[in-house]
Amino acid sequence: MNQQDLPPICGYELTINKLVNSKSAKKQINISSNLEKINSGFACALHMHQPTIPAGKDGKLISHLQYMFDNISEGDNHNAEPFAQCYKRLAEIIPSLIIQGYDPKIMLDYSGNLLWGIKQMGREDILRSLKLLTCDEAIYPHVEWLGSFWSHAVASSTPPSDFKLQITAWQHHFSALFGENALRRVKGFSLPEMHLPNHPEILYLLIKALKECGYRWLMVQESSVENLDGSNLRHDQKYIPNMLKAQSSSGDTISILALIKTQGSDTKLVGQMQPYYEALGLNKQNLGHQIIPTLVSQIADGENGGVMMNEFPQAFIQAYKKIGQKNNTNKTIAMNGSEYLELLETLNINQNNYPVIQGIYQHKILRKILGPITPRAMEKAIAELKNEDPSFFINGASWTNNISWEEGYKNVLEPISKLSCYFHKTFDHLVRQNPSITKTNRYQEALLYLLLLETSCFRYWGQGRWTGYAQTIFERGEEILKRIEDVPST
Repeated sequence: MNQQDLPPICGYELTINKLVNSKSAKKQINISSNLEKINSGFACALHMHQPTIPAGKDGKLISHLQYMFDNISEGDNHNAEPFAQCYKRLAEIIPSLIIQGYDPKIMLDYSGNLLWGIKQMGREDILRSLKLLTCDEAIYPHVEWLGSFWSHAVASSTPPSDFKLQITAWQHHFSALFGENALRRVKGFSLPEMHLPNHPEILYLLIKALKECGYRWLMVQESSVENLDGSNLRHDQKYIPNMLKAQSSSGDTISILALIKTQGSDTKLVGQMQPYYEALGLNKQNLGHQIIPTLVSQIADGENGGVMMNEFPQAFIQAYKKIGQKNNTNKTIAMNGSEYLELLETLNINQNNYPVIQGIYQHKILRKILGPITPRAMEKAIAELKNEDPSFFINGASWTNNISWEEGYKNVLEPISKLSCYFHKTFDHLVRQNPSITKTNRYQEALLYLLLLETSCFRYWGQGRWTGYAQTIFERGEEILKRIEDVPST
């Protein structure tokens, strides 16, 4: 694969890391003067994704969206163009509402696969629309991008050594499309499938990777977390920030801010703007010595299903017409995630005042460990719990808990582990010697196949064609690494 055909997923790791960890020069909030009037807010995020599959001419890597266009009579592929329109339509809706005097807000989560696929397809109309939303100074304060894993990988079944590869690949790609200033504004993170690892060590490594890559907060599914005593989150607790804490197998702790996505049918909730109507019934809460507005946070596929394709645009517009124009006296308003957190900063909220939560079943694990926390003690506790409690699991929790990302997928998980080990054995020492190795064609192509193999879709759709795609990607990635006998270190 020629370098010009590869997505921009690596090569500037040090530059990107310095950029995302720099302090933002400008805050996005502009509502502090009306703070005392606000009771509640709502934050809606749209998730967009199309996997990359080896299904083009001669097995070429193409976007699944391209496959839909090429096979229009198969299944739901007749929706290919409606899907494509969903990826760009906010560039019409948001500016129109702004011109009319409203204050619309939306959060966007696009996988790297999708962004690359749009470029591969030559859909400059979509890219122009996204650039308008992201770079126009009159519009981007209304639109918050959320970072993600580049290839929509499920965290709990992704080798932790690849977390930063996935995270920084997305940051590279986003910066290449929209510029450094746009990337500097990306502070929230969206986990693919809302899948939060609940193995203590893996969750610890995930949060560590996120913080090292400049992220300040992430959205988590209500059912994937618990209070420190093992209890479910209280009703009022779901509408304020929480501190998500993880404890490693060596006893080290780390935490990151979390906004809670409440339970429910995702596309119907967001598609019909239920977060707005739920927020109407909420009031402020006491937190420490302050009284703060509450926030309803939701995320849904932005294009998948009739509700999102057909009902969402009008429901979104109608909600803002009910709220009224900007700077009115409405007590419920739209707020994006980072904007809400910045608003709380104006109240000098101490993060120690936020409730502390952890991954589901952490309480059971830690309660089992009677002495010092060590890797051996933690694995012994986990083994005992698996033996004693059939309901106990340690493979993470997501918004698709009826689907296992591990059970029955040995033919995908083993290749992921093998290719990951092969990749790191080949390149890690070379990168330490000379970071510019990441700019070479061989590194970039090998990384691409590693990231693609970890795509969730190769398990979401079950055995058959999709696991076959994974096998093809593994074989190609393995062949690339086999050909690398001696990568120059200069």
